[in-house]
Amino acid sequence: MTAATPPARPDRPVRILLCDDHAVVRAGLLALLDSAPDIEVIGEAGTGEEALALAAKLRPDVVLMDLQLGPGIDGVTTTRRLTSAPGGGPHVLVLTTYDTDADITRAIEAGATGYLLKAERPEELFAAIHAAAAGRTALSAPVAGRVMANLRSPRPTLTDRERDILAQLAQGLGNREIAKALFISEATVKTHLGRIYDKLGVDTRSGAVAVAKEQRLLS
Repeated sequence: MTAATPPARPDRPVRILLCDDHAVVRAGLLALLDSAPDIEVIGEAGTGEEALALAAKLRPDVVLMDLQLGPGIDGVTTTRRLTSAPGGGPHVLVLTTYDTDADITRAIEAGATGYLLKAERPEELFAAIHAAAAGRTALSAPVAGRVMANLRSPRPTLTDRERDILAQLAQGLGNREIAKALFISEATVKTHLGRIYDKLGVDTRSGAVAVAKEQRLLS
């Protein structure tokens, strides 16, 4: 069983593990974080697999995690495995250039304590690291705005039949093919598509698929 990561203490630096597949980015972050006396980088990983192995060995307080890691498992999967480790794992602070609703939702659902954009100022990054080490949520202002907007405007609710049709639509099937696959008439398909468009706020098939993917309406 993996030992639980000890809580960060105010009398020692926050121990950081960097995970980014770009060596130049890691080098830049290392130089930046070295300038903060109360933050210590104890390891670097270029893949999700490396991050998991190093986290188990080094037991950092916070893992600074990129979402896109090239070949192998991605940042979201790595985050989920880190935060669900037996006995408890480190806090994960996502640091990425991506701020789509889908990326934010996936990272938070995977257990990320915070979500920061790489465009943030150094002092914002330092503050977010300390917040994450204490288990407090840290979000970039644009990310926080998107989260609040989504809370105010929850995802549309689709019926089972509408989800079935949307799934067929995502596969590139036409109305006749969808009707045949679901054993319904083309007229019924058209009726359901109209309702789907209304609920998603779109007027094209490609728009419906794009919104459905971003809002994770497709399984």
